[in-house]
Amino acid sequence: MVEVALRPRSSKAFLLEWQRGLDWPVLIAATVLLGVGLMLSLAAAPSAAIRIGYDDPYFFVKRHVLFAAAALVVLIGTSLLDRVWARRLAALVFFVSLALLAYILISGGHEAKGARRWLRFAGFSLQPSEFVKPALVILTGWLLAQRQLYPNGPWATITLVFFVVTLGFLLLQPDVGQSALLSAAFIITFFVSGLPMRLAAIFAGAGTALSAVLFLTLPHVRARVMSFINPTDYDTYQIDKASEAIGRGGLFGVGPGEGKIKTALPDAHTDFIYAVMGEEFGYLAAVAVIFVFGFIVWRGLKRAARLNDPYPRAAATGLFALFGLQAAINIAVNVSLIPPKGMTLPFISYGGSSMLGTALTLGLALALTRRGSWS
Repeated sequence: MVEVALRPRSSKAFLLEWQRGLDWPVLIAATVLLGVGLMLSLAAAPSAAIRIGYDDPYFFVKRHVLFAAAALVVLIGTSLLDRVWARRLAALVFFVSLALLAYILISGGHEAKGARRWLRFAGFSLQPSEFVKPALVILTGWLLAQRQLYPNGPWATITLVFFVVTLGFLLLQPDVGQSALLSAAFIITFFVSGLPMRLAAIFAGAGTALSAVLFLTLPHVRARVMSFINPTDYDTYQIDKASEAIGRGGLFGVGPGEGKIKTALPDAHTDFIYAVMGEEFGYLAAVAVIFVFGFIVWRGLKRAARLNDPYPRAAATGLFALFGLQAAINIAVNVSLIPPKGMTLPFISYGGSSMLGTALTLGLALALTRRGSWS
C-alpha cells in the first residue's frame, strides 16, 4: 500500500469552497446598499459640509467613499472565516470594545449632542458601541450552545454578566437607542438558544422597569417620548422637515440633486438620509430600499434556521436581526412612526464606525451561514 501524506488545503481550494458556500444574493444586496449610500452621499453630504463650515463641499463624500471601500473589505474578509475563527474574532472585538467603552467613561471621550460615545484620533472618530453589538451576539450564541456539551456550566450566567456590563457602559454614555437595539438582538439570540419562560418574564419585567427609570431620570429621553406623543408642545423641527421632504418627493421624487429640504436638515447625511432619498427619488425608491433590507434579513434568517449547530444558528439569527432592526428603527424615525433616535441607516448613512460595524455584523453572519464553514 502506498501511503500519501496529507497536505493542507491550497488557497485555491479554500477560495473555491468559500465561493460555493457563500450566500451570494445577500452579499450582492449588501453591495447594492453600499452603492445607494454612495449615491445619496453625493445628494446630501455637500450641503451638510457647507452648513457645518468646511471649505471642501465634498469633504463628507470623500470620507464616505473611503468608509464604503473599507466596509466592503471587512464584509468580504469576515465572510471568509470559519465558525471557530468567527467566534475568536468576536471575543477579541468584544473585550477590546469593552476596554474602549471603559476608557471613554474614564477619560471623558469626545462629546457630541450631550453624549460621550466617541474616541477621536487622526481626524477620525471611533464609536466602540458599533462593534461591541455583533461581538456580544456571537459570544451569546456560542456560550449558550455550550449547555449541550457541558450542561452543568454557568453559561447563561456568564452571558447575562457580559450583557449587563455592556448595557451599563452604553447607558452611562448615555446611548439609549443603541442600548435598546443591543437588548433586542440579545434577547432574540437568547430566545433561539432556548430561552426559558421564567427568564423571558424576568427580561420583560426588567426591561419595563428600566424604560420607566430612563424616562424619569434622563431629560432628553423624556423630551423625545413626549414630543412624539404631543408634538405641538415640543421642538420637532427635524422630524417635521423629514416628513416634509418625503411628502414633497411624491411617487418619483423631484430628481437627483434637486432636493431643497436637505439644506435645512442638520443630520441629512447621517440619521435622516432616508428622508433625502424620499425627496429626490420618491416613494418607489424608498420602498425599494426597504425591500432590499427585508430581503437580506429574510434570506439570512431562513438560512440560519436550517443550521443544525445551535451556536451558528442562534448567533446568525441574532446578527441578521440586529442588522434588520437598526434599519427598521432608522426608517421608522424618518417617517415619524417612533420617537427620534440617533441611529444610522446601515450601509447608507455617513459614518465610519457605523459602516464598519455593519460590515462586521453582516460579514460574521455570512461566515456562520456559509456552507462548509466547519466548527
